[in-house]
Amino acid sequence: MAGLADEPWAVLLTGDRWSYLARQPTATRQVTADAADRDFAALRDLLGPKRAIDPEGPPFQGGVIGLACHEFAQRLEPSPLPRDPDWPDLILARYDSLIAFDHAERRLWPIGPHARAWLKTETPDLALPDAPAEALRGDDPRRYEDAVADVIGRIHAGEIFQANIARRWDGRLRPGTGPFDAFRRLMQRAPAAFAAYWRLPGLAVVSHSPETFLTLGADGEIEARPIKGTRPRAGDPYTDEILGRELLASPKDRAENLMIVDLMRNDLARVCRPGTVTVPTLFALESQPYVHHLVSTVRGRLAAGADAADVLAATFPPGSVIGAPKVQAMKVIAAHEPPRGPWCGSLFWAGVDGALASSVLIRTATLAKSAGRWRFRFDAGAGIVADSDPAAERAETETKIAALAWAFAGRNP
Repeated sequence: MAGLADEPWAVLLTGDRWSYLARQPTATRQVTADAADRDFAALRDLLGPKRAIDPEGPPFQGGVIGLACHEFAQRLEPSPLPRDPDWPDLILARYDSLIAFDHAERRLWPIGPHARAWLKTETPDLALPDAPAEALRGDDPRRYEDAVADVIGRIHAGEIFQANIARRWDGRLRPGTGPFDAFRRLMQRAPAAFAAYWRLPGLAVVSHSPETFLTLGADGEIEARPIKGTRPRAGDPYTDEILGRELLASPKDRAENLMIVDLMRNDLARVCRPGTVTVPTLFALESQPYVHHLVSTVRGRLAAGADAADVLAATFPPGSVIGAPKVQAMKVIAAHEPPRGPWCGSLFWAGVDGALASSVLIRTATLAKSAGRWRFRFDAGAGIVADSDPAAERAETETKIAALAWAFAGRNP
C-alpha cells in the first residue's frame, strides 16, 4: 500500500476478518452543497442491477465505497446544519477491481480485471514512521464543559432527551509526511473493527472506528450495533475489570444506550417487514484497546422492494452520535459545534449483490491539502443525558481520542 498512499481514490478497508484494497474506480460521484439530491439514489445508480457473487469468496466483491458526511443529514431530515467547506456531503466510487485478504485463512482474493497485476507491483513498507504532526491543538476544555452544562439544562427543560456534543483537535503535518503515515501508526497502536484509509483528490480519511452503523446481508437481514457508554481501560487486570463492571451496572450509561436502541428500532422499522425488528442483545460489554463500551444489537428483515440505499436513507445520520429526538438534537449540536464533515457520518461499502457494511465515523481524522501541506482535525464526543457531569464528559472525550493523538502527534491529547 505504501506506493498507493498518495494515489487519488486508493482505499484500504480493514477489520477483524477481512481487509480490502481497491483503486482506480470506474465511476465516481460527489454530491456537493448545491446538488439537488435528496437521498441515496446516487448510490443505487452507481451500483446498477444486482448480481450474484462467488459464495466462497469475501463479502465484498465489487460495488460502491461511499462516505456520507454528517451534513448529508439535512437532505433527509430538515435541519440547519452549516456545511463543511472542504468536504462534499456525499462521496461515492464504484470499484470493479480489488484485492481482499482473509485474516482467518491467510488468503488473498484478487477480484476484477486488474487485481492480479497489482499483486505483482506492490511491496509493503513495514517500518513504523515517526509521528507526522507538526503540532496538535485542542479547543478550550472549559468551553466544552460549558456546552455540556447548556445541553443538560436543555434536557431538564424538556427540549431533548440526549445529545452527543464534541470537542475538536487540529494541526498540520510536517513537510514530507502524509496521511498514510498516521494510519500506519494508528493500526500499530489500536486496530479496529472498521479501520479505513481513503485517499481522495486533495482530501483523506484516517479512521479506526469501533462502531458498526449497519450491516445488510444479500438475504435482507439488517443489523445495527449502537455504542453508548464508555469507561477507560486500566493497566492492571483487577482495576480494568472493575471499570468494566462499573460500566455494565451504570444506570446513566444504560439509560443512554437504551434511548439510542429505541431510536434505531424506530429508524429500522421504516424499511423492515412489520414485526421483524428485535433487540437480541442489550448492554453487552465490549473492550477496545483504550476503552470499554456498552454495545447493543438491533436486527430486522428488509421489506420487499427495499435496498441498501433505502436502508441508509431511513437511518442516517447514526443515532448514537446525534441524540434524541434526532432532528432537535442536530439543532442543539449545530449551536455548539463547527461543521462535522465526515466525522459522525458513515463510511460504507455496498456490494453488487445488495449487501452493505457501514461504520459510524468516530475515532476518525479528516485531512485536506492546501499549498502543499496537509491540515488535519479530529473530534471526540460524549452522549449527554440529564445526570451527566461536565468534567467527566470532558475526560471521556480525551480517553476516546488518545489513540489518534498518539498516531498523529506521539502524545496524549
